[in-house]
Amino acid sequence: MSRVRAGWKRVRCRATVLAIGCFALLPLTASSQVAALAAVAGFHFPRLHGNLQPDSDPKALEKLLAQMDETAANFRALQANFVWEQYTKVVEDKDYQKGTIYYRRQGKGIEMMADITDPQKAVLFRDGKVQVAQPNVGVTTYEAGKNRETVESFLVLGFGGSGHDLMQQFDVKYLGVETVDGVKTAKLELVSKSDRVRKVFDKIWLWIDPARGISLQQQFFEPSSGNYRLATYTNVQFKQKIDDSVFKLPNYPAKKPS
Repeated sequence: MSRVRAGWKRVRCRATVLAIGCFALLPLTASSQVAALAAVAGFHFPRLHGNLQPDSDPKALEKLLAQMDETAANFRALQANFVWEQYTKVVEDKDYQKGTIYYRRQGKGIEMMADITDPQKAVLFRDGKVQVAQPNVGVTTYEAGKNRETVESFLVLGFGGSGHDLMQQFDVKYLGVETVDGVKTAKLELVSKSDRVRKVFDKIWLWIDPARGISLQQQFFEPSSGNYRLATYTNVQFKQKIDDSVFKLPNYPAKKPS
């Protein structure tokens, strides 16, 4: 088993971080990264009315979505500390990444910077590109292409994204109230309308702070495997502006061939 676990660790060392979900950003293995990019960048979500599940609370959900709409309308910039947890059921293993994440609105678009301190890595989304900088690797770039708006909509899911826009992309269920880090949050379950996205994540849970209309915790479930990714955010701060220097990748040189 230790040999199998070590193999998974080596895969994660080659992992990139991709925008899919509220997400923000989650660590994806090399194989699932390709599937995720295809799911998000290769599918245009239809502009449909969302389906509210029968056992959901329509009034509570509508109030929450309205608060998220208000937050989105006034959103300029945000920073938060995060812990990303990736659970792999086959080896009963949990892998963690920690750091600080930054968002800002630039014109009609969104920029995101994740400064990962453990293990050291940086991820930048700007101008329709996801760039991952790692020591001894350098910078790897992924293009969102013509589906940039779709990728951005996932990027701000729970962080400056409109609440009612969720209903256009997901079937939404209000699951009740749960406490996260001392805050009473509204828990939502999202099921994507896209078959392709559901092959990557069959459901997503969001824990929304109803007073601020932002996500404090997010969990993404992979179909059938039992694997999940859990993202927890603390010390969330709204800002009018974040300095340009924050949105610059560190200069990690690639490892020279021996």
